[in-house]
Amino acid sequence: MRRVTEPHSDRIRVGTVPFEVSTLPNAVRRVIRAARESEAISVRLSNAYCVALAFEDRSYGGLLNGPGLNFPDGTPVVWFMRKRASATQSPGRVRGPSLFKETINAGREHNVAHFFLGTTPATLESLTAAMKREFNGVNIAGTYSPPFGPIDDDFYNECVARIEETDSQIIWVALGTPKQDFVAEELAKRIKRPCVAVGAAFDFAAGTAREAPKWVQDSGIEWLYRLATEPKRLWRRYLFGNVLFLRAALLKSGQ
Repeated sequence: MRRVTEPHSDRIRVGTVPFEVSTLPNAVRRVIRAARESEAISVRLSNAYCVALAFEDRSYGGLLNGPGLNFPDGTPVVWFMRKRASATQSPGRVRGPSLFKETINAGREHNVAHFFLGTTPATLESLTAAMKREFNGVNIAGTYSPPFGPIDDDFYNECVARIEETDSQIIWVALGTPKQDFVAEELAKRIKRPCVAVGAAFDFAAGTAREAPKWVQDSGIEWLYRLATEPKRLWRRYLFGNVLFLRAALLKSGQ
């Protein structure tokens, strides 16, 4: 088991955040390899909101510039990456909910064991049932919904204890941004396994939240669909965050 620091040669910076130049199929293979090789690595699915937050929050910006992988989960991020890409680079979007389900699917070939951490017990129950219906033979080794509260040693010790009771090879973390990214980073260090922060993927896969149609996902306005479905929770994040994203992307980006 080892902690792997990824090379920085094939990354493109948007704002202050270095993003992997990848595609969804390549990202799936990368996560599966991390699981099979027991890499202590954190994986972030970072979008325009993450770029905006990293621009304002030094600790979060430091996290996204540290060890681990930042895949571009957001069409606006990919647009900026493509403007700055070299002739040999072809950045593609790695959408979190898609990475989650495609990795669940592909992992069956190697009987990869998954652990779901986050959200609510009811959602985890629905998620587990949905994944077993959709992906026959999937290995879901365990689940845990942490109680609401601070991220401290008690929190991490309980998470580690729950995970270590299983034979899990990938830990999927859905606790909301930026909390889930800090948790994925710390847990990867402690359990020596890949930890992937996937945001709303649990709710979409479980059917407890509405997912945008495919044409909306591909259009660059998925954020607008999500704002329309959850305006009270997301209005500040998107309306103010999008302005800050543009400021960060235009002022601070570079390869």
